[in-house]
Parts: sequence; C-alpha cells; structure tokens
Amino acid sequence: MAVVTVIGLGSMGHGMAQSLLRAGHEVHGFDIDAARMAAFRAEGGASADLETAAERSAVVVSVVLNAAQTEAVLFGPQGAAAHMPAGSVILSCATIPPAVARDMAGCAAALGLHYLDAPISGGAAKAAQGELSIMASGSAEAFAAARPALDAMAAVVHDLGTEVGAGSAMKAVNQLLAGVHIAAMGEALTLAASQGLDLGRVVEGISASAGSSWMFENRAPHVVGADYKPRSTVAIWPKDLGIISDIAGAAGCPVPMTASALAQFRAAAAAGLAGEDDAAVTKVYARAAHVTLPGEAP
Repeated sequence: MAVVTVIGLGSMGHGMAQSLLRAGHEVHGFDIDAARMAAFRAEGGASADLETAAERSAVVVSVVLNAAQTEAVLFGPQGAAAHMPAGSVILSCATIPPAVARDMAGCAAALGLHYLDAPISGGAAKAAQGELSIMASGSAEAFAAARPALDAMAAVVHDLGTEVGAGSAMKAVNQLLAGVHIAAMGEALTLAASQGLDLGRVVEGISASAGSSWMFENRAPHVVGADYKPRSTVAIWPKDLGIISDIAGAAGCPVPMTASALAQFRAAAAAGLAGEDDAAVTKVYARAAHVTLPGEAP
C-alpha cells in the first residue's frame, strides 16, 4: 500500500480520498477549509502537516479548482513538490490548459519527480465510489508510479500517451460537450415550460428519446425538483469554457456553441447563481422567457 496526499477535499477530492482509504492506502488530506480536513481525518485520514505528508508520499493528488491553485499548492512557497521524494509522482486533476500542464511537468522533472496530466470526469458520486474516468498522459514511469492511486480512484484510465498536455486537451473536449449539453438542457426545459408542458413528464419522455444526453438525464431532475444544492457549480463553467475558447482560438478552431454556452453561464454567475448547482443556468433562460420554474415564485 502507498502513502498518498490529496490536496483539495471538495466534492471530487473528498470522494477520491475516501476511495484511496477504502483501498487500504495511508491518505493525508488537505484543504483550505479546516472543517473538511477535520471531517476527513475523522473518517480515517492520516494526521500530519503538508510538509511531512509530502516527504512520505509516493503519490500527491492535486484536486483544486484551476491552474493558478494547482501551481500554488504544488510549486508555490508552501507547495508540496519541493518536499516530495525523488521518483514520486504528481497527479494533476484540475481542468487546466495543456500548455500549463506541460510547464508544470517541466517543474516536476527539475525536482526529480514524475508528473501525470490526469483530469477527471464522472462527478462527486463516481469519485466517492472510486469509479471516475481519468484522462491521463505522461511517461510510462509516471503511469507506473501512479498506478496504485489510479486503481483506487478510477473505473477507467484513458492512457493518452507520453505527451503531457494530451490529458488536458481531452478534458477540454469533454468539458465542451458537457457545458454545451447543460446549457442545452436549460434551454430545452425553458422551451417546454413556455409551452405549458409538465417538466417531470418532459424529463421522463426525453430521457427515453433520441434527444437525451447524460447531462440532460442527470441535471434536468435538479430543475424539476428545484434542487440547486451544488454538486458541480455554475462557477466552474465560465472557467472551463473559457479555457476551451482560449485553446480553440489559439488553434484557429471556431467553437460557436461553446461561445453561446459560455455567455449563458457568465450571465448566470452575474445573476448571483455562481454557487448554485450548474443546472441553475436554466434560470437565465426562464427569466428571459418570463416562465416560472418549479420552486420559483411566479
């Protein structure tokens, strides 16, 4: 069994740390929220400061929000990488631009560390079950060093080759589809409401029809149940769709559907919905159409 440090105990990181614990690893969990750390230690997480944990860890898993946070927790003044033993591996799981992943891989190599570009997909439930989809790229040595953690956290690991950045590029493709599908879900439910349809029946009917998607089937029930407790927040999408827009622009690749979805998520965030479940993007469409969603005042 390995010693593993998980940095970031949000909805995804906490589930990943739990999965590592169930697999028998010694797991150190860190978060800026002390209550999250205390809760994880109560579940069996190890107790040590970050420097000590990093010194003992064969694997450090970074599950923070974005590129800036990833760089800070790994390579900043109080970062973990400087304390990790040579030959250990970093798993970088945030959605970041491929170029940033390549830069961080270079920083890791300079310290004698392996780096696996390893974005994740599947949501909080799959994270807690150890059934994530991980889109990974890096050297054979990085994959080998990370294997005990990957086996505990993932149902499937997509080996995208040795070039760091390929994992992040694949995650961008996934996030393009996911973000567009959530925005399309909100648009479709608003159209249905404008036609006087019962939204519960709409979800039932579309979920069994050709127009469905995983995101529709997962998120539309949140709207029907007026349940906007965040599993994945609105705030994630201006970041992720913004990354997609940037890398597509650099490649000369038009992404008009991404641009449309990005505008809706930015509008949702500006309307004060940033901390709500990302299904709340539906409220932007509904307010523009002057229709009332379940749980909303007429």
